[in-house]
Amino acid sequence: MTTPTTVASDLFVVRSEVDADCEYHCDALAAGFPTAEEVDFVAGERVPLDEADGVVLTGSTAAVYEADRRPWIAEQESFVRELVDREIPTLGVCFGHQVANSALGGTVERVGTTAGLVEATLADDPLFEGVEPIVVSLHGDAVTELGDGMEVIASADHASAFGTRHRTAPLWTVQFHPEIDASHRDRLAEDFDWEPGRRSFEDVTAGQIFENFRALVSRAEA
Repeated sequence: MTTPTTVASDLFVVRSEVDADCEYHCDALAAGFPTAEEVDFVAGERVPLDEADGVVLTGSTAAVYEADRRPWIAEQESFVRELVDREIPTLGVCFGHQVANSALGGTVERVGTTAGLVEATLADDPLFEGVEPIVVSLHGDAVTELGDGMEVIASADHASAFGTRHRTAPLWTVQFHPEIDASHRDRLAEDFDWEPGRRSFEDVTAGQIFENFRALVSRAEA
């Protein structure tokens, strides 16, 4: 387990959900960073970059390739490129994973929905310290070509780019959902063809990613 640091950080959670009925995953991700300031990117709010020590990009039911009818997506891609240029630690989750790779020249495509607990192969990376390989997969789009400077740090049978990081900038992304836990089971069953299979939420420790990312932000400040 990562030992928490005492360095105070100005974190921002960038919410990207377009459907009010699906805000629960953004709420859950924000709950993982209780002292962070939330920014509704879809509504036109923006992160004051001069004040940001770290940024978290949430999931969304929007698709990265819908930028023609959702202009804020192109704006978020530009925002990601600025985060990389400024070397501001960034964590992208699901849509955040996809938009980060797309922003850097990668490709995101519709591949069909995978909803269930899956086993991932996780690289030896500080983001995954103390994280078991059983994680929540809940997506229909996938990164099919990595963005420039990105490398794979997590994979699964159904997704070769299940997690990525930038080779030189402090940017990490995961396609899976570390914010989703057993408390969301009924909602998952209601909204998706949820297939937990033989795996159990008791095996999921991906929430440790939040503490690990906070530690990475603190190290960047030191």
